[in-house]
Amino acid sequence: MPVTVLLVDDEPLVRAGLRAVLGAQPDIEVVGEAADGAAVIPLVRRLRPDVVAMDVRMPLLDGIEATRAVLRTVADPPKILVVTTFEDDEYVYEALRAGADGFLLKRARPAEIVHAVRLIAEGESLLFPASVRRLAERYGDGAGRPARAGTARTRLTGREAEVLRLMARGLSNAEIAARLVVGAETVKSHVSAVLAKLGARDRTQAVIAAYESGFVEPR
Repeated sequence: MPVTVLLVDDEPLVRAGLRAVLGAQPDIEVVGEAADGAAVIPLVRRLRPDVVAMDVRMPLLDGIEATRAVLRTVADPPKILVVTTFEDDEYVYEALRAGADGFLLKRARPAEIVHAVRLIAEGESLLFPASVRRLAERYGDGAGRPARAGTARTRLTGREAEVLRLMARGLSNAEIAARLVVGAETVKSHVSAVLAKLGARDRTQAVIAAYESGFVEPR
């Protein structure tokens, strides 16, 4: 089955470009488009896409509120990939905190766009560690998240803490498994335990909490 994608952007040329790039792939299908976040909920419910490529700045309902609405009201929601012009935009950080699974720059090359959609659909996070750290330092106000991560610091096992640090560096499960010389299922179990202990929805939320709390320091 192909990965199905819903495109949400108020610029027709951006949507056309994404459709051309993604639609050319045999394993990806663009199932719909929207020009504003206000149209996302009914389209998601009708089309059931695997991934929503969401512009972060839109006139009526921006990508932050649209992301919150999808995660709050849709059962088994799709993955949210924020598409942005500037990686250091406060809107990007707020979208990640709202539950987006990662972000993609509009200037990304076609191969990077395709890779991002496939990665997000597989349940991995699409994070750029240096960018996330800068965003956390600039915009993170720590509203509840540092305390949660700080509490988890005392509950994580040594191996879980190691896995969280590697997640924050942008490593996939397979890459973490290779680094730690363990099986992929073992890593998956550690990741699940980390998410549960941090009260995080997904890898992205865990990484944001880890950076905001100081649990993960820049290299």
